[in-house]
Amino acid sequence: MKLGVFAVLFGNKTLAEALDYIASSGLEAVELGAGGFPGNAHCNPAELLADEAKLKEFQTLIEKSGLTISALSCHGNPLHPNKEVAKSYHDAFVSTVKLAERLGVQNVVTFSGCPGDSDSSLHPSWVTCAWPDEFLDVLKWQWEEKAIPYWAEQNKFVKEHNVRVAIEAHPGFLVYNTESMLRLRNTCGENIGVNFDPSHLFWQGMDPVACIKELGKEGAIFHVHAKDVSIDAQNTPKNGVLDAKSYRDELNRSWIFRTVGYGHGEQTWREIISALQLVGYDGVLSIEHEDSLMSVEEGFQKAVSLLKHELIKERVGEIWWA
Repeated sequence: MKLGVFAVLFGNKTLAEALDYIASSGLEAVELGAGGFPGNAHCNPAELLADEAKLKEFQTLIEKSGLTISALSCHGNPLHPNKEVAKSYHDAFVSTVKLAERLGVQNVVTFSGCPGDSDSSLHPSWVTCAWPDEFLDVLKWQWEEKAIPYWAEQNKFVKEHNVRVAIEAHPGFLVYNTESMLRLRNTCGENIGVNFDPSHLFWQGMDPVACIKELGKEGAIFHVHAKDVSIDAQNTPKNGVLDAKSYRDELNRSWIFRTVGYGHGEQTWREIISALQLVGYDGVLSIEHEDSLMSVEEGFQKAVSLLKHELIKERVGEIWWA
């Protein structure tokens, strides 16, 4: 495995500056935002595809840095009930896939999306329980009429362009856990897999190691994010984990995103890395920083320190057993 970073946290730097900083921190790979929620500050697919000179300049910057691109990410909601919104996310996905093919990048990261409850909806509707019965009617319609037709078509599209789509399981979207991820993959095609982000699983009460083993059996782990979550020991017992308070209300939330090691200790992350190794994942651990209690540089460097230490031990182990 290699260590990388989701470079959107360095959006205040130019691409050249960000690459230099990432490389000087001892990392080997970079994940670039290419549209959708992450934005495209460092990588604008439409612009690069339309201008050969800009594309060449972009490629040269990457090559000079010594880094590889682990993924292009365009997280969005292509199933949004507002057709204009859905089209904007879909168009970003299409251009990102085409750019990934030109660059020889294997992975495009995004969300599964979430429709409304009908064709007349204005906003997405995420079903979280099985009763009243109409909730299950909505969920059936969302999968059978929206998600499966869309992603079956996109599976063909990415396959034609020699790219894989790595869906990040995230509450609020149809794919949010192991079961829903495998349903999408098994129904729509094997060029659909997962961008495995433990942080979105921790706060739902899931065990990332168990999830890795289940997804790994299916060869479904395409890319991995390294991000942590801290569960509040007082707020969670009172209110549970379904928390709609602002991310800025850290004091009263049931959970908050944290830098790797500040939600779960080194032993937990050692077990996650070992599980990835067990299922044969040899891609990139891409550090994602959304820790509101640390600056970008502090959170990034602390994550680098912990993960680099664990990956060095992993590589020493490989040499020993070889």
